[in-house]
Amino acid sequence: MYRIRLVSFALMAASLLFIAQENRAAEPKLDNVPPKGFVNLFNGKDLTGWTEGGKVPEHWTVKEGMLVFDGKGRDLFTAEKFSNYVLLIDWRVEKNGNSGVYLRGGNPQVEINDADSPKGKIWVGTTGGLYPDLPPTKRAAKATGEWNHFEITVANGSITVLTNGEKTVAGFKKNWGDRSSGSIGFQNHGTPLWFKNIYVKKLED
Repeated sequence: MYRIRLVSFALMAASLLFIAQENRAAEPKLDNVPPKGFVNLFNGKDLTGWTEGGKVPEHWTVKEGMLVFDGKGRDLFTAEKFSNYVLLIDWRVEKNGNSGVYLRGGNPQVEINDADSPKGKIWVGTTGGLYPDLPPTKRAAKATGEWNHFEITVANGSITVLTNGEKTVAGFKKNWGDRSSGSIGFQNHGTPLWFKNIYVKKLED
């Protein structure tokens, strides 16, 4: 009888643990809270650490925890410079929205381009590719207006991009010249933009 009770107790404990894990998995992730090993580049409250044309941002603002661009003004860059890192970004554009993520203060940029025809040939201007160097391996962007996710890795100067979990650039060896580091930035291409959950993890040089 004692053994039966122990087995019953163990099964009950395992069941409760499973339910707790399921509930945690079902909980929505909080925006602008970095995963383990990452730090915020955008805190969801203000634009500390960011500059627009070297000045305090005017056309880039914070609304409801999102970094929002009004379609005017200039590119936005981090004040801090980075060399090798993993960058996570959620982004959204409206119809014909266009932008890009600068990796070391300038091109190449990881392309964001809703104006690119989904029936056309994949080119360097297709979302998830590297403009002006390399087209993505596939189309992986979601429908206009939906949130998308980039995971961008710069390791020993080589670039890998995952767009919504699909690898669109695989270890592209960029010739950076003498540019060993630079700011992370978002390109202004004259259309409204939305970003959130911007995290970075530095890698060893």
